[in-house]
Amino acid sequence: MYQEKNQLHFFLGANTPQGYVSRFEQLATPEDGWRIFIIKGAPGCGKSTLFQKVAQVFEDRYQDLEYIRCSSDQASLDGIVLPQLKIALADGTAPHLLEPKYPGVVETVISLSDCWDEEKLLGQRQEILSLYHQSNQLQMLCCRYLGAAASLLYHTCQLVGEITDKAKISRFTKRLAARELHPKSQGQGRESIRFLSAVTDQGRVVLEDTARQLASHLYLIQDDYGATGRLLLSALRSHALAQGYDIVSCYCPLAPFDKLEHLFIPQLSLGFVTCNRFHTFPNLEGKVIHSRRFTDPEQLRLRKKKITLNRKAATQLLAQAEKQMGEYKKVHDQLEACYRQAMNFDEVTQTTARVINRLETLAALQERFGFLPEKI
Repeated sequence: MYQEKNQLHFFLGANTPQGYVSRFEQLATPEDGWRIFIIKGAPGCGKSTLFQKVAQVFEDRYQDLEYIRCSSDQASLDGIVLPQLKIALADGTAPHLLEPKYPGVVETVISLSDCWDEEKLLGQRQEILSLYHQSNQLQMLCCRYLGAAASLLYHTCQLVGEITDKAKISRFTKRLAARELHPKSQGQGRESIRFLSAVTDQGRVVLEDTARQLASHLYLIQDDYGATGRLLLSALRSHALAQGYDIVSCYCPLAPFDKLEHLFIPQLSLGFVTCNRFHTFPNLEGKVIHSRRFTDPEQLRLRKKKITLNRKAATQLLAQAEKQMGEYKKVHDQLEACYRQAMNFDEVTQTTARVINRLETLAALQERFGFLPEKI
């Protein structure tokens, strides 16, 4: 048994201004021998329980374990990653919509729909259709509020970006990279993309413990305006990859494709975390980088009124988005109840046992050969 364990928690999907954005394609890299078990089924079928039981079996056996949290229901899991086995298990139903690209050789699909009584479900057809419609509307409304908030915060970023010394940021980043990112080896590093925060049924959630486990050496970027952090982190990302380091890039749910918010280099136990009014890390310690050092203070003062208005409005819009997710959770609970009464959980338990037996067989092969043979 390993002495040091990393039980990391991430989101791989989040509600964003663009709708629900899934990063579940990050789970398996076929070229590296990864395998993924895609679990299909409706709300309440037992997918999260299956993931939890797998975690219970393997958490004391392996050094690293990654929990994929559900951003819509903080009590649930969307998946489990076993890095040392190169195996992932994930919820493959909407909104993740994870489908096999290489069936049988990379992905294995396991359907819990085989364990329900369809006649019982048909007896609740209208209620289930209505609940799905309500949940979709609430999720859509949440994303619209997020879009409006993101628009205001981006306007603030533009206002401050105009008075930010980008050349100074570039010089600072080069010095920081030279100090922290010594060349590791030839070749390009690899990037894993995750979310460290999300708007959930319990409000805004930031997975601070994950940051602490990934990096003992932290830089805290104090950036309330979004103009400095994204430039600094983007440059550090490029430096780290060019020097051969594998990285974990965590994007902002309000700009999930272009705003890098946190960056980790596990091989160096090094991390760069953005702190602002919308997500704080009260228990993290590290060297602080103040964004104001790159900003013209007099010009910032002249823009304060607009910035304050944007922040107040964005805060209200984010609160409304959180409220919609709370309502979404209530509807989702009703959906779960509809499906749960139609489930044969003895069959679900048997299916879970078969999955665990399969994983234990793969684990035994890994321990025996040091790798998973292509043919089993």
